[in-house]
Amino acid sequence: VPHLISLILPGYLIGFLVHRKKDVAPICAASVLSFDKVVVPETALRFIFRKLFTVFLFVPFFSIYLILISCYSSEFSSTSHRAGSQGDEVLGNKVLTKFNEYGMKTWTDEHFVKVQDRPASGFNSFFQERDMILMLYISCLGCRIVCVLRHQHERQVMLIRAGRISLAEKVANAAKMNASAVLIYPDPSSYLKEGNTPLFGHVHMGSGDPYTPGFPSINHTQFPPVQSSGLPKILAQTIPTSMADGILKELGGDNVPNGWGLFGKLGGEGDIIKVDVGNVLTEKKISNVFGIIKGFVDPDRYVVIGAQRDAWGPGFAASTVGTSVLVELARSISDMVKNDGFKPRRSIVFVSWTAGNMGTLGYLSSLTVKYSKHGSQRLNVSSFAGQDRFKVAASPLMHSLIESTMREVRQKLEGFPLQPLQMNDAAYPFVAFSGIPSLSFRFNSDRDHYSFFGTALDTQDNLNTAAAGKVPELAEVATRFAGHMVLRLVHDHLLRFDLKKYNKIIKVQVAQINGKIMSVRRVTNASFKFTWLSSASASYGRASHDLMTDIQNSNLDDIEMCRIINDRIMAVERSFLSPYVSPSDNPFRHILLGSGAHTLKGLINHLDALRADNPDADADAFRNQFALATWTIQGCADSLAGNIWSLDNEI
Repeated sequence: VPHLISLILPGYLIGFLVHRKKDVAPICAASVLSFDKVVVPETALRFIFRKLFTVFLFVPFFSIYLILISCYSSEFSSTSHRAGSQGDEVLGNKVLTKFNEYGMKTWTDEHFVKVQDRPASGFNSFFQERDMILMLYISCLGCRIVCVLRHQHERQVMLIRAGRISLAEKVANAAKMNASAVLIYPDPSSYLKEGNTPLFGHVHMGSGDPYTPGFPSINHTQFPPVQSSGLPKILAQTIPTSMADGILKELGGDNVPNGWGLFGKLGGEGDIIKVDVGNVLTEKKISNVFGIIKGFVDPDRYVVIGAQRDAWGPGFAASTVGTSVLVELARSISDMVKNDGFKPRRSIVFVSWTAGNMGTLGYLSSLTVKYSKHGSQRLNVSSFAGQDRFKVAASPLMHSLIESTMREVRQKLEGFPLQPLQMNDAAYPFVAFSGIPSLSFRFNSDRDHYSFFGTALDTQDNLNTAAAGKVPELAEVATRFAGHMVLRLVHDHLLRFDLKKYNKIIKVQVAQINGKIMSVRRVTNASFKFTWLSSASASYGRASHDLMTDIQNSNLDDIEMCRIINDRIMAVERSFLSPYVSPSDNPFRHILLGSGAHTLKGLINHLDALRADNPDADADAFRNQFALATWTIQGCADSLAGNIWSLDNEI
């Protein structure tokens, strides 16, 4: 059974896969996952860690490293490299050339995808009339609606500020409130002050090609007419801040609240607006570039390190720095294998992917179809927007590994760096859509937002200003952190994933459901047993504890045993994807980190709706989702247990 593990940094991804014959194990010390604390011995690998990554702490080597990063950043910078453009193809060929220079086996993966393009007129329009009312102005920061409707009408146009959550979530929230169109503008408190600068983003509540949901785009293959349920059914368009300001100044009604950073009115019954979005679907060819360093023991398991290559405009923070770090990691690790005797157990795949700005079109679906059964972890660091605050959002399975890696790189980190994984994190779809353990990290300043993301002003000068001139230093920290993560994932006999993390999350959410379910009489009946979910939760807890016991008692010199245990570990994240939900109906199928009625949070929300006598709440639908969530958790416990005679099912 193959595995995939992925990590993403200033644009890259690290993944772990499987699927070829085994070779003789190299001589290297092993590491073991313990119940409480992992003690890593002084091994040959740690010597290599110090030699490659901590050597840059010395001034001469550190200076050379900064020069390398600066050179790479200049080489891979481009004023125009949108997905599918000629500039994007040129950058891809540069990365491919570098991979070939380092002696790696290389290949490309091409897809033809449909993307939104500008209308023939070059612009979209909206204008005011006297017979259609602009009835609502909301600030959807953190999903909090600031203003409520004074009058209920069938057609509503919503003006929404960008920030905090993804544009897709904002449009989905507006659709739930029966909006007919959404205009999104950059919040002056979080984005750039230049009011006429356009903002770019996509509103697909999912990942991959929305017109081939759940599978990759294939060149001109005729699929049945289907599209992702994550595509909004209403019009959505970004507008500059100055345009939003102009709309508000033309409206009547109450004044805009002081904290919104704009001046004007909220709108009255005599205010009208008409929105005309004329974007057209255009087919474009996108190309992802791959290079591989083959493993010496498990070459069919892979750690995938990737970086987004496309951007809207220069995209220095969005893609250039990440691509530079990716290429430097490829050079450094290739040199370790050739000259320092480093023999990775598993293969390392380096990926430069495009269409990341449009929801990882093609790349995510292709990776999932080919390697999802191999397991995966993903690390994302797509932002160097701050000065020294290091933030990591990750799959709970990887928290312990992240903390130990931070100690190894000896980086001074302020505050608590681990944060919840959110939909606008680049690692999120790999967890919630593909079931690949993933993480993303970034640097932030006090502002906590880089003002030029998604605009044509994401340039080297603006990034240097935002990062106080520390871009090379931040890239160096990111490379050392990523390098340690990669080397640990390809070296350790057993994957260092903390299975207890999910056990805690399940227990908390199950307790919340049990606490609410007894107060909703419409749910309970003679045939319904709310203890089913608790039994499945207990099964997972016992299975995870038994697997950790097996790890403690295992012989790390037994290659086949290590493969079997790693297969069981890698099955966890993938098993949390509900098998009862179609990707075309709900792309994020993860019952703990995904979104929708099938998740444990969805069950909690459904109970709240039933208790409030919401007419849309259905007790039968709740019981059905409750049963499916129960069997999903029980299925994960069975995957952890391994052999059929080890299954522990009390339902």
